[in-house]
Amino acid sequence: MTTETASEKYIIIPYRKNKQKLVAAEMRPAQSAVSAERIAAAMAGRFAGVVAYAVTIDEETGDMMEPRLLASFGEVPVEQED
Repeated sequence: MTTETASEKYIIIPYRKNKQKLVAAEMRPAQSAVSAERIAAAMAGRFAGVVAYAVTIDEETGDMMEPRLLASFGEVPVEQED
C-alpha cells in the first residue's frame, strides 16, 4: 500500500440488543475522526453501544488495514473493545 493510493475512512457502528445478544445496526460514515467521535457520542443514548473507527484503505486494490478504535460507548462486543 502506498501513500498515494491510501486513504483513511471513518465509520461508526451502533449496536442494539436482540434477545440479550448485541447485534450491529447500520454502519454510518463520517468525514473526519473528530466527526466520527462526535456522532458516536451523540448516538450512544439511542443504542446499547456504539464504536467509531478509522480504517486505512488502499483505493487501488481495496485492501484494508486493521481498524483503529477512535471511541467506544456502552456495551460493545468484546472484540470491538481492543
